[in-house]
Amino acid sequence: MKIPKDMQAKYDEIAPIIIDFCDKKLNDNYKGLCLHLLEKLCRKRLSPLNGGRPHTWAAGIVYAIGQANFIFDKTQEINMTAAELASGFGISASTARNKAAELEDMFDIGFFNHEWILPEMMEDNPAIWMIKLNGIIVDVRHMSLEIQQQAYEKGLIPYVPGEQVLTEEKADENDQERPQPEQKKRHKQEPNPDQGELF
Repeated sequence: MKIPKDMQAKYDEIAPIIIDFCDKKLNDNYKGLCLHLLEKLCRKRLSPLNGGRPHTWAAGIVYAIGQANFIFDKTQEINMTAAELASGFGISASTARNKAAELEDMFDIGFFNHEWILPEMMEDNPAIWMIKLNGIIVDVRHMSLEIQQQAYEKGLIPYVPGEQVLTEEKADENDQERPQPEQKKRHKQEPNPDQGELF
């Protein structure tokens, strides 16, 4: 996403703060989503980034993305408290939370919006797979491939789950059909009629 020239300096000021925190405490997928949000803020007409401290914006961005991905849930592999997150930017938890709430309203950030969900969280997040079909809320993963494709084209889901299943099944078939030289060689050397053939 191209950064407007008049916002490049602001991006260059905030991005390193986010990158440093994500490299130390989170992961590359978190970093990608946080920088994506920063880019959208830079592209927003009359960008709110022109007001406020860089560390406050960085904390709000990470807080908003983290909250959408259950970062405050101790059962998650990557987790921390609001106070721990905020302290990494040198601000209070309430300040980070308030800035995050502003961003959530601005860009519809939450676990229902797949744009802000970590790739590793998508499959286990039923909320992003729910669509309205003929007035009824359904899980699109259980619908036909045609309906899944239509939902994807409309931007309702992050990818077509049926196509992914077909790709995985095809890969499994290819693996089964692929000859296994070592196994065949071993069977010739050690024939065992009780064992049968292994593929």
